[in-house]
Amino acid sequence: MNVRKRIFIYLLLLVAAGAAMILLQRQFLQQDLQYLPRDYNQIMELGEMNVVTDYNSIGYFVSGDTALGFQLEMMRELEQEWKVKVNIFLENSLEKSLQGLQAERYDLVARNIPVNSALRDSFSFTVPITYNRLVLIQRKALFNGGEEPIRQHLELAGKEIHVAANSPAILRLDNLSHEIGDTILILEDPLYDTEQLVMMVASGDIDYTVCDKEIAFRLAELFPEIDTDTDIGFTQLEAWAVRSNSPLLLDSLNSWLIGFRNSSRFDQIFRRYYP
Repeated sequence: MNVRKRIFIYLLLLVAAGAAMILLQRQFLQQDLQYLPRDYNQIMELGEMNVVTDYNSIGYFVSGDTALGFQLEMMRELEQEWKVKVNIFLENSLEKSLQGLQAERYDLVARNIPVNSALRDSFSFTVPITYNRLVLIQRKALFNGGEEPIRQHLELAGKEIHVAANSPAILRLDNLSHEIGDTILILEDPLYDTEQLVMMVASGDIDYTVCDKEIAFRLAELFPEIDTDTDIGFTQLEAWAVRSNSPLLLDSLNSWLIGFRNSSRFDQIFRRYYP
């Protein structure tokens, strides 16, 4: 093969390689555009926002043929303000909700998340929406063979406290165990959520669980067997979570929340679920 022919073939190969590189670059650019982190602008362009909350008396629940819940009503207000469709997903596991947020299945986790430093390392949180604290759920003496409820944290030494798997309450109970200088046996339940565990305390299936004070007060109206008068922790800030790479969404949510929290409409919704 003469030199001219080899050069011609070589040039053809270069052109082919160059064309292939251009096609690959375009493909990668398209993939990058396709997988750009969803932020406020992308949500507005699409006209839809995916929100996950929990199924309970605060997040979302069904009464008769009507869907209710503090978080649901807040989402309806946001939907009207932003003129977007809010798709509601239900997931009782906070860990799975946050995993779905990271995987971009959801844009927002709208539930009462106790904000702590561990979660702040991975997620961004809105301004506080509610203030709450954990209480110990146990049976009243009348429904517990005459045994008086625990009132001092030191009495929790060696006790078994059931919590939902990966519950944020685990961190507080671990800290409390260190504070009293003794072991609190924390049993994570993979099947039942907080409200179901409260029901199990009322029925005598388990002796102790912990619950947000506001939810506990609501459940105490339904289950007179339970005692909710022993605080487990200090007042906690509760907020919604977004991905750390969604700063515009965070700013937009905060701007809306700050204004809406000062409205009479927010007071109406809040008092309906936090009497």
